[in-house]
Amino acid sequence: MDIRIEQPFWLLLLLPIAAYFVFTWRSSNMKWRSRGTILYVLRSLAIILLLISLTMPTMILPDDEEQVLFLVDRSVSIENAGEIADEWIAESLKARQAHQSVGIYSFAGDFRTDIQLTDRDIAPPVVEPMEKRDATNIANSIDLALAVAKHNLATRIVLLSDGLETEGSIEELLPKYNSDRIQIDTVTLERPNSNDASISLFETPRTAYEGEKQVLKVEVESSSKTTGELLLYRNDQEILSRAVELDEGGNTFSFQVEAEGNGLLKYEAKLIVPDDSFLENNRMLSVTMVKESPKVLVVQTERSPSAIPALLDRQALEVDVVNADMLPESLSGYLPYGAILFDNVPGHLVGEHKMGVIEQAVKNFGTGFMMIGGDESFGLGGYFKSPIERLLPVEMEVKGKEQLPSLGLVIALDRSGSMSGSKIVLAREAAARAVELLRDDDTFGFTAFDHEIWEVIPVGLLHDKEDAIEQILSVPAAGGTDIFPSVAKAYEDLSDLKLQRKHIILLTDGQSEMPPGYEEVIEEGKKNNITLSTVAIGTDADWGLLEELSDQGGGRFYDVVDESTIPAILTRETSMLTRTYIEDDPFYAEFSNVPEWTNVFNKGVPQMNAYIATTPKATSTIVAESPKEDPVIAEWMYGLGRTVAFTSDSSGKWSGDLARWSGYPEFWNAAVSRLLPSYEEVPFLITHERGGVFTVTDSSRKSAFLDIAIVDEKGNEVDFQSEPLAPGKTRVTIDADPGLVFFRVSDEKGGMFEAGVSVPYSDEYKPSSPNAALMEKIAERTGGAVLDENPADAFRQHPFKSGENLPINRWLMLMAMILFFVDITLRRFGMLSGLFARPVKEIEPTVVRPKEDHVSELLKNKKKR
Repeated sequence: MDIRIEQPFWLLLLLPIAAYFVFTWRSSNMKWRSRGTILYVLRSLAIILLLISLTMPTMILPDDEEQVLFLVDRSVSIENAGEIADEWIAESLKARQAHQSVGIYSFAGDFRTDIQLTDRDIAPPVVEPMEKRDATNIANSIDLALAVAKHNLATRIVLLSDGLETEGSIEELLPKYNSDRIQIDTVTLERPNSNDASISLFETPRTAYEGEKQVLKVEVESSSKTTGELLLYRNDQEILSRAVELDEGGNTFSFQVEAEGNGLLKYEAKLIVPDDSFLENNRMLSVTMVKESPKVLVVQTERSPSAIPALLDRQALEVDVVNADMLPESLSGYLPYGAILFDNVPGHLVGEHKMGVIEQAVKNFGTGFMMIGGDESFGLGGYFKSPIERLLPVEMEVKGKEQLPSLGLVIALDRSGSMSGSKIVLAREAAARAVELLRDDDTFGFTAFDHEIWEVIPVGLLHDKEDAIEQILSVPAAGGTDIFPSVAKAYEDLSDLKLQRKHIILLTDGQSEMPPGYEEVIEEGKKNNITLSTVAIGTDADWGLLEELSDQGGGRFYDVVDESTIPAILTRETSMLTRTYIEDDPFYAEFSNVPEWTNVFNKGVPQMNAYIATTPKATSTIVAESPKEDPVIAEWMYGLGRTVAFTSDSSGKWSGDLARWSGYPEFWNAAVSRLLPSYEEVPFLITHERGGVFTVTDSSRKSAFLDIAIVDEKGNEVDFQSEPLAPGKTRVTIDADPGLVFFRVSDEKGGMFEAGVSVPYSDEYKPSSPNAALMEKIAERTGGAVLDENPADAFRQHPFKSGENLPINRWLMLMAMILFFVDITLRRFGMLSGLFARPVKEIEPTVVRPKEDHVSELLKNKKKR
């Protein structure tokens, strides 16, 4: 048994306390074995016990138990050595002693318990690959392993790894483990010999001019002499294919290509080698910014080609025209453009995903956006609650309008098993959006069907939208497909209702037999003013049947390949029923004082014929409005990009005299110039440190802080952590897969810079030798040993003697309090007075008798008187 104190500095108070004891003893002139002596001793003992309790003393109860924790690296760089590690552990377990507990844990970028710490007999388990195996974080794994160990026992960690860290730093944490109780032994693992070739470097010029010859440099590391094929891509289009011979070690290749296009060019290098161990390290990206005049993207449809490209100044602008269904899927397809114009484009040809990517281009990278009206745009285009509506200065729902038609809407949704997954999720979301567009006094019904009819919401007045939406979103997918019974029931439910508009929307991805006489049901419904639209989801749907049903039912047919377009379709269908969007009375727009626009109309404003009614958002600027106070031109800033809504059309059918006016080209050039980003690039430097770690630096050193946004190619915002290092300098750690991400950096002065940055593959895939020096340092600094050849030494005797710490400071304080109260009691009641009082002897009284002659003389004198 041993006693230890945790805070010995309190013992320094013994010096003034001892001086005080000596002073009080001498000044009181007390003698030994006196009452005051005992009281003095009691009080002194109480003070000393109280002082000792402040030092936090603990009693160590001996315990011979030890714990040994095996920590095995399961990352990619050493994954193939897992069997070697398991065999090493199995061999070492043969030397385990009865007083030693054992636990086995795996780690890579995360941590996993394979066998919990136990004193029972164990064997190395059969382990699955780690979830995050493309990283190695030794420091975090040791921290977590020690967290599960008992803190009062001798502990030994046996680390089996190659020592190649890609996250964290064990060296920074080694002082934390500098304790006699903790030892870290190391076993250095090596990757088994295998053939592997990897692209270690891919460089392209940071900037270039169109037509300039660019030198592209590729460096390849190979473990052996071999042959392969090197491919180069620009914006996902192959531009070069070259057979290459690779020597063992480093290989360098250079290619000269012409810079074609403008804006951001994405280059990609791919290496194809037979019998390659890792494919993850055979691909690398780089970006080049090609400077040129501004580029504009005009989006149109085959049904209504845009008139705008012919009106723009081609000497000042480069104009690309694309049909809506051919829009790019990734963010890199939009960033080359300074402005994007949607000219009478319906939302279902675009889809939610592409809308979200465009929103990111506007919000975080300053791309301008303009929506032009028409009979398939704004609310009629199905943009309600879409990403495009979020970025526009107007809302699609028309508020405050009177004389809206009474409406009955029934949605019949296929809920069969083939609709499971994203189909049913998007279909339910689409139906919920449709409900939001309805009024409380509209009639609504929702039917789900498989081989039976499920009447989720009976046809009736819509009293509680939230409840209806909740019921719709809870519909699962299961069962077969029987289409027409639910449609027939919808016709039956709507037939007798006195409503101005009655409509059925059928959504299905399947096929089924139609019953005899189904045409008569649809024809009878038309007589009762009921229309039917159909949505065919996927390639398995019976497109011919559904198109025939919509033709017979007087509605519209939609063939859906991209499931993300379903919400826009239902929104469009509902919008066309619920609102009278088109205002077709000729009018003169009234302009507000926005110089960039009013300068175009300084000689007068032409008459226009029609526009689509919308509702302006609270912070938008109304550039021009109709006599009914509806916005004709509205704008605002959405993030870093300016967006404009022009609710009339470009063809002249609605815009009337404006389209025939001599200043019409000037109008569209002014609109585009209004959209183009007005910022100047600030020279921010983005440098790659390692993995997903980058440093962003303002080379001018004038920025106090930096505002950073990061988006991947799919338009998703990338999570990242930022760490300010100095004014105008920030370290950014991003969580993204290898590929291309886009940085938007701005400062407090409004300067902005955008750049595409390649996130390389993890260092785990780089061919590297084990870091034996680090493994030796870990063992040396923690009192451990390198056990490469001696598995049994993992269970050698630990120099630290385990024991249970029993704090005794409370007992000392209790004893001090007892002595204190004894002292008070003795002083108050004098219980020691009898013990120290002296005995008193009996003394007989002494009688003094006067002499006889003296008495006689006294008597004589008395008689004379």
